[in-house]
Amino acid sequence: MAEDTGIDVTAPPSGTGCAECLASEGWWVHLRRCAQCGHIGCCDTSPSQHASAHAEATGHPLIRSFEPGEDWFYSYVTQEMYEGPALAPPQHRPVDQPVPGPAGRVPADWQDHLH
Repeated sequence: MAEDTGIDVTAPPSGTGCAECLASEGWWVHLRRCAQCGHIGCCDTSPSQHASAHAEATGHPLIRSFEPGEDWFYSYVTQEMYEGPALAPPQHRPVDQPVPGPAGRVPADWQDHLH
């Protein structure tokens, strides 16, 4: 699909975890993938909400879940969920990566930090 749809099926994911959390020693609950550029950010339940921040900063309107077994898309513009095409692999985070993650960074009281 063309970039003007907000989906680029050739853009690979930026990594296996939230780019900003990994750079700042942060942690996440679930991961979301920008459907346009492949940026991996943390969900809105996570303390830092980097996927939404990425969408706002870039204008990239769609995310896809980066969780195993989930293939839904979400539009920040319409605030609705959609089905969409398969994106460049991998389709999800490593299955051995803990939730929340990454391993060793999640505080014992992590549930007190959720949005």
